[in-house]
Amino acid sequence: MRQITVAATQFACSWDLPANADRAEALVRQAAGQGAQVVLIQELFATPYFCITQRPEYLALAAPIEGHPLVARFAALARELGVVLPLSIFEKAGQAHFNSLAMIDADGSVLGVYRKSHIPQGPGYEEKYYFSPGDTGFRTWDTAFGRIGVGICWDQWFPECARTMALQGAELLLYPTAIGSEPPAPGYDSQPHWEMVMRGHAAANIVPVVASNRIGAEAAPEGTEVTFYGSSFIADQTGQLLAKAGRDAEEVLVATLDLEAIAAQRASWGLFRDRRPELYRAVATLDGRA
Repeated sequence: MRQITVAATQFACSWDLPANADRAEALVRQAAGQGAQVVLIQELFATPYFCITQRPEYLALAAPIEGHPLVARFAALARELGVVLPLSIFEKAGQAHFNSLAMIDADGSVLGVYRKSHIPQGPGYEEKYYFSPGDTGFRTWDTAFGRIGVGICWDQWFPECARTMALQGAELLLYPTAIGSEPPAPGYDSQPHWEMVMRGHAAANIVPVVASNRIGAEAAPEGTEVTFYGSSFIADQTGQLLAKAGRDAEEVLVATLDLEAIAAQRASWGLFRDRRPELYRAVATLDGRA
């Protein structure tokens, strides 16, 4: 057996920025106290979800990876607790801004950075105003407890992202997220669809998936409001739920996985043996014409 215990957290964020970081740290400590070795915090937890509308002053929230105070703080926490902490941050790099993640290993070292590849744009989710498309490609890292791949929110809708990380040897897929209501369609609830697509990635790749989403209602100064629906979850390698949070409560989810047994199951199915990459050229085009 090669067991790994993973955790997903969810909480509400406000413009009391020190309180957001303190809350995240408290939940990481709670998860570690329950045996978690890898703890996933939600997307852009350091602030409210500022992308609800387009406001240039919010670009000042970004900071370079080098010397980033949030990275330094949570690297020290990871080292203290001996846990892996994939950390979602708003990154400034030269004149560019990225929705990024620093992969912090259990010794506090930063293994590398992933920049969100797929950037959404729509009412309540105006991310193309703030973020350039990521230039890192999809990434996986050998951490103290296993090989981990991470996509960020909108990435979770793209099977190509999950499949690429699985091909790179990911034993666990993580998705920090900020998603909730749709301002133009207040009666629409995307939560079941959001959950199912990621559970499908788990099943299709025979790799467990962990998703962490925020909770609470957040309003832009213009009055546009998004209510985030939580529902963070941990799914096993067949897509079955091991743990799931509610829609509006702060929670920590914990589950233990046997990576050795999962690897054996993945090999026995032959999904990666039987792939036909030479037939998939259309996937690398926008219009399906190979």
